Amino acid sequence: MAPSDISEDDRRWMAAALTLAARGLGRVAPNPAVGCILVKDGFAVGRGWTQPGGRPHAETEALRRAGAAAKGSTAYVTLEPCSHTGKTGPCADALIAAGVSRAVVAMEDPDERVSGRGVAKLRDAGITVSLGVMSDEAARLNRGFLLNRTEKRPLVTLKLATSLDGRIATTSGESKWITGPDARNDAHLLRMDHDAVLVGIGTALADDPSLTCRLPGTQMGEGARIVLDTKGRLPATARFCDGAMESLQVVGTDCQAPAINSVVRIEVQENVDGPGLSIPDVLTALAEHGITRLMVEGGGETAASFLRAGLVDRVQWYRAPLVLGGDGIPCIGALEIEALASAGRFFTRDSRQIGADRVDRLECVE
Repeated sequence: MAPSDISEDDRRWMAAALTLAARGLGRVAPNPAVGCILVKDGFAVGRGWTQPGGRPHAETEALRRAGAAAKGSTAYVTLEPCSHTGKTGPCADALIAAGVSRAVVAMEDPDERVSGRGVAKLRDAGITVSLGVMSDEAARLNRGFLLNRTEKRPLVTLKLATSLDGRIATTSGESKWITGPDARNDAHLLRMDHDAVLVGIGTALADDPSLTCRLPGTQMGEGARIVLDTKGRLPATARFCDGAMESLQVVGTDCQAPAINSVVRIEVQENVDGPGLSIPDVLTALAEHGITRLMVEGGGETAASFLRAGLVDRVQWYRAPLVLGGDGIPCIGALEIEALASAGRFFTRDSRQIGADRVDRLECVE
């Protein structure tokens, strides 16, 4: 519940700060994407958001742009200012030194190095703090960071591009292109919002994807590329291994294949109940690698492995207005669900037309 001293202006400025924070999604891991606006006499005197690579922080940027005008201002911050010294000094100290008179903070930072200490430091310095403004929206924006800190895993978005009947290829395997260019461009933008994109070895071998964001002006925002490759079958000649951006090859602990020089190899346990890698272990390893937002692409078996593990948080479903039939290749492999009550359920967050296709954004029902 938001504090009682919050006005409509406070909500308006916090909404603007959240919009700024969203600019950092997919570019700031392992840090959270934070926005900060300094307001004085009804005007914004400084704006900032977490910069690529996680630094400078949003508060530092807003203070730099405000200069002396920061004194006596209200700071709207989407996440509790840090109170510890890492690669940079504490943002709470910077706000205090600048003479900010009030801080409106969306939510506490669950990171054990902060977790309430930033707010306490501000209050101890005589700054009025209002905590909990638009906290639900802030938590949704930074859910990947929150999951990384509280559950030691990234947020997982499953991206599907299918026919109306859920097929990703014809019976002969033809799949380029089911959806149109507008939908494909939108999917490339979705990659930009994530720290990494993942496929299975089947897709890597069949399609030899580059897994890059091929839109003008987006190359600086590209994240890591990941392939699940239990036995180490990825050839060094794959486009995935071009060294242009970080590539991670997740293999089983018994993999005997030689490592690829341009690729970072991560070993995890294999499934005890079936083939493939343990998805919870995969996500833990990726979280330890600093990934907070993971986009899963690829074939039906990879999609099914994440769904079987109950570890899909969001689905981005692009569907084209065509039908391929029951002999087409399904977008999701076998889940072995015998009762409807056991099925994973999602609710539609939004739906829109995009060119000739349609895209639905769904979130898991918790």
